[in-house]
Parts: sequence; structure tokens; C-alpha cells
Amino acid sequence: MRILIYEENLMWSARLQRSLAALGHEPVLRTKMPVEAEEADLAVVNLASRAISAEELVPKLRGWGIFVIAHAGHKEKELRELGARLECDRLATNSELTHRLAALLDEAEKRTSTGLTKG
Repeated sequence: MRILIYEENLMWSARLQRSLAALGHEPVLRTKMPVEAEEADLAVVNLASRAISAEELVPKLRGWGIFVIAHAGHKEKELRELGARLECDRLATNSELTHRLAALLDEAEKRTSTGLTKG
């Protein structure tokens, strides 16, 4: 899968890129908002980003048919509520993204192949 990573933290993004590549995917790092539509199977969006507005980004990605996994810390209630309000396909904690990445990707693949993108 081609996976867009919207993340400004270079240490976190490098780790995520390595993990995705090790799982056989094509990670593509983006540190700012897209200007034009992009082709990808999935996007990982950091809801805590100050450089990338999730409120602007997530609707664009969903409009382009890209499955969105948004993440925030498990105690960041406001950010998790934002992700729910934006109708991200999957909300994950930072810990889930770190320790359950393969399972999250499998879930996304199953949901997109069956046409279920919300849940």
C-alpha cells in the first residue's frame, strides 16, 4: 500500500516510515498540507500537529477516497473528539500506532476491501 504520513516530528516520522517499509508498504512523508489531490491507499495523520490542520486535511483525504488513521495521545481527549468529529476512518492512540501498526493496517485493508470505511 502507498501510505501518506502527515507528521512534522522528524524522529517520530522516521520511525514510522521504517516500520511501514519493513511491513512491505510504500511510506510517503508529508510535512505540510497537500495542494492537489494525491493518490494513496491510506494516510496516517497526527491530530496534534501544529503545522498541519487536521480540520482541513482529513476532509480532503476522505474526499479523495483515502482511508484515514488519525492518532493522538490516549489522554488527549479534545484531539480524539476532533478525530471523531472529522469522521476519521480509524482513531488510534500513539501507543497503538507504535505497537499495533500491522494490525491497524490489516484492519484498514479489510475495511476498504469490503467497502466499510467508518467504524
